Amino acid sequence: MLRAAVISLLIVSSASAQDLEPRAYSPSPIGTNFVVISATRSAGGVFTDPSLPITNVDATTGALGLAYGHTFELFGRQALILGVLPVAWGEASGDIGEQRRTASRRGLADPRVRLSVILKGSPAMTREEFARAPRRTLVGVSLTAAPPLGQYDSAKLVNLGSNRWSFKPEIGLSQPAGRWTIDVYAALLLFTSNDSFYPGASVRRQDPIVALQSHLSYTVARRCWVSVNGTWYTGGRTSIDGVDKADLQRNTRLGATVAIPAGARQSIKVAYSGGATTRIGADFRTITLAWQIVF
Repeated sequence: MLRAAVISLLIVSSASAQDLEPRAYSPSPIGTNFVVISATRSAGGVFTDPSLPITNVDATTGALGLAYGHTFELFGRQALILGVLPVAWGEASGDIGEQRRTASRRGLADPRVRLSVILKGSPAMTREEFARAPRRTLVGVSLTAAPPLGQYDSAKLVNLGSNRWSFKPEIGLSQPAGRWTIDVYAALLLFTSNDSFYPGASVRRQDPIVALQSHLSYTVARRCWVSVNGTWYTGGRTSIDGVDKADLQRNTRLGATVAIPAGARQSIKVAYSGGATTRIGADFRTITLAWQIVF
């Protein structure tokens, strides 16, 4: 059971790199608030370190997320602060020799806080100014931090929390072209060490992950759009007590997103993604349903 649980660590370590976020740097008037309730389900196989005696690994995970965001002025530019609180559950199984082993967990996962600023193309604007403003090329930056507040027990190998901080600095470019919008992002995922790794006294470290995203979206009508998405990420090799593992990630994911208005201040978003190429880590098919309320 303990060795089979290694797959949960792979799922957690690459989750941020797998994110596909079209229109992440879209402008909004200052003083805008929004709440998002989301549900996500992922299922598929996991490619593990070849040195581990684990085969036929499968996993299913789910999460409910509650997010709150607020736009404000920062040195004359539009800024957005966003917090996400996720509750997650999952079950993973794999073959060790001739035995099938299973592990499951449910509880609070590590939350995330994201600060983004549009550096070029959208100064801080009131609602009246925003309504008159033309679409422009946007350049934005963001920093996402995930504190180690999720469920974690150093006596267990399977955990929803990672017992370490992670940081994701990112730069994004958004180029409008009529009803089309092209987004390109580049990010670096950084991790502190987990000094209480199983069985409680081991130290687990992870190298940075480089992640690139691209999105092509089309506006069907006001607040209604569709997009095709892709991400490529590499890095993330881990070590335990100074011993390197053969788990370098070099993966690609593709997906699509549909956003539909549901009244004057609400919208529904449906997103799907799947692994195009997976060297190490989770080769998941993921679907997300999100309900957003703006006020």
